[in-house]
Amino acid sequence: MTARAKQEETYVALLRGINVGGKNVINMAELRHCFEVEGFGEVATYIQSGNVIFRSTLSEAGSLSARIEGMLAAAFEYQAKVVLASLPQMRAVVAEAPAGFGYRPDMHRYDALFLRSPLTATAAMEFVLTRTGVDEAWAGNGVLYFSRLIARASQSYLSRLASMPVYQSMTIRNWNTTTKLLQMMEQHGS
Repeated sequence: MTARAKQEETYVALLRGINVGGKNVINMAELRHCFEVEGFGEVATYIQSGNVIFRSTLSEAGSLSARIEGMLAAAFEYQAKVVLASLPQMRAVVAEAPAGFGYRPDMHRYDALFLRSPLTATAAMEFVLTRTGVDEAWAGNGVLYFSRLIARASQSYLSRLASMPVYQSMTIRNWNTTTKLLQMMEQHGS
């Protein structure tokens, strides 16, 4: 009986708090190199906010986030926090968005708030405040969907979330970035 080859999976690591306001500045070429040196395959980054697409074996999935956080902390000397999503998870985030979410970018700003395990969407929703006529929020699977009216964006309550402890267990990506990451992950295959 021959040993089965480990199956590879495509993931995206969503890094919290890099290249924001001059803090934790990390060059994307150096970030890709860090992942490659650790043995991750087909590494690609998207924009400067810390989105790393890569391939890894399924058997590593359980400790993958901790491994990446440790590797980033050692390489870049910052307290890394990562939200990890597999290709099937990202497909579900996009497919299970609320009806009409992302369809009126001329009127609304749309964001996906990715949650770091063990935080659940139900628990996170308890901290999300919305202003009637401005904000809307929905719980998904490992994600919150948030929309705000552009004309009244300055009145949105989304910024209040950043001052709450729960914010340390999430990372925000706008909807365009979220769908682009899925597209890139699809190109990496699975």
